Amino acid sequence: MKKFALYCALWVGISGSAWADIKVGQTAGHTGAVAATVYEATLGAKLYFDATNARGGVNGERIQLISLDDKFDPKLAVENARTLIDQGVVALFLNRGTPHTQAIMPLLVEHKVPLVGPSTGAMVLHSPVHPWLFNVRATYRREAERAISHLSLIGVDRIAIVHVDDSFGTDAVVGAVKGLTAVNKQPLALEKYDRAKPDFGPIMPKIVAADPQAVMFIGSGTAIVEGMKALRATGSRAQMVTLSNNASAGFIKDLGDIAHGVVVSQVFPYERSIASPLVKEAMELAKAAKVELTPSILEGYVSAKVLVEGLRRASPNPTREKLRRALETFNRFDVGGLEVSFSPGDHTGLDYADLSIVGPDGRFRR
Repeated sequence: MKKFALYCALWVGISGSAWADIKVGQTAGHTGAVAATVYEATLGAKLYFDATNARGGVNGERIQLISLDDKFDPKLAVENARTLIDQGVVALFLNRGTPHTQAIMPLLVEHKVPLVGPSTGAMVLHSPVHPWLFNVRATYRREAERAISHLSLIGVDRIAIVHVDDSFGTDAVVGAVKGLTAVNKQPLALEKYDRAKPDFGPIMPKIVAADPQAVMFIGSGTAIVEGMKALRATGSRAQMVTLSNNASAGFIKDLGDIAHGVVVSQVFPYERSIASPLVKEAMELAKAAKVELTPSILEGYVSAKVLVEGLRRASPNPTREKLRRALETFNRFDVGGLEVSFSPGDHTGLDYADLSIVGPDGRFRR
């Protein structure tokens, strides 16, 4: 109930009609399969925007984040993006999903509006460089390759892969296969599921029959929870692995008693490491807001920090074009121990990738 109340307060804060000088638009699945992670990422962004506004905003102009719920539906994401663009947002921000981002990309060119910090790591967003899209986090391929490499180092080389049948799943599999190829291995089994109607019933017997030591699940939110529960229901004790798009406290809660031991890749530093200037800064704001810092909150926080710095450099009176040019001046911009760089030929941002494991206390550990 407390979390629900906090969510409602957040929703009012970011979607209310209160006037602000600089409008930033977000379309994301605030309800549906990825709601838990979207909630946390948006909360992280709100922490930084609120702190910025409390200090006087960007050259005296306050930031207003206008969030619309696309229910994790690419078609609705496009409709929402059009609505936000028509409302005059200076940038789109922190949307969620690879197919969703791909669907929005033509609008960025048509209306010459930047998209900053999409919460997806698909390679198609990095190469070729899109002039109006600015990534903050590392690619899924980098994450998947890092996870496979680690498993190989600890003697786990019989690895099966279950992935969503869309552009995100296909992209991340490339990284996983690359990691396996580097150690002269191939996936023990490679199965895909429908994004709209996931059904793991026919898939899990095939996975179990291959007798893997580990199963990498590539997909989002509730579908991956269902898949992992289906695997455990067969009696399999294979190590379960997934990517950072599921790095939220909500994901762990949904897994329930099977969460312990699940490996989740991460694209930002350990959220409880006060040795990281970034984490220490975010932790202080989170504590003041009476929330516990999570990897997804940290992603939203860093993305907001990048956007605000871009707005500062584009001020006074930032426009879409001025913001795009300002972001491309980033040369090792320090977000707190991590450096973000952009240029006309590189909109990747960060390349940080690490691994975590869910501990017996239901928290991520490194």
